[in-house]
Amino acid sequence: MTDRLADIFMWQQRFNETVRRDRQLTLSSAEWIQKEAMALMVELGEVLEESRYKWWKNPEPIERDKLHEELVDVLHFFISMCIDAGLDAQTLYEGYLAKNRENFRRQQGLSDRSGYKRETDSV
Repeated sequence: MTDRLADIFMWQQRFNETVRRDRQLTLSSAEWIQKEAMALMVELGEVLEESRYKWWKNPEPIERDKLHEELVDVLHFFISMCIDAGLDAQTLYEGYLAKNRENFRRQQGLSDRSGYKRETDSV
């Protein structure tokens, strides 16, 4: 089985290289990350729109296909930022697992971080 996350990184890298070459775009990594972060925020706004967040309006069903499309757009810009920051698929995966373990520890009241001690833990 192939590493799907690595595949996503590879395809995004190829896409970025093609767009930047064909459009003659030369920016620093920091400038790319800034632009991608802004685009990511715009895409997250589109996710919000598709999730029908307006509680003051009559509720409408979420159109899953449109929501999924926006989430994929978010992933594109997130992966681009990772690439421009020098974060590869393996390092992202390892960082995610480490942070996930810590998040579980926090919720279990096992973290040294302040604000996560549970009421039942101090008795």
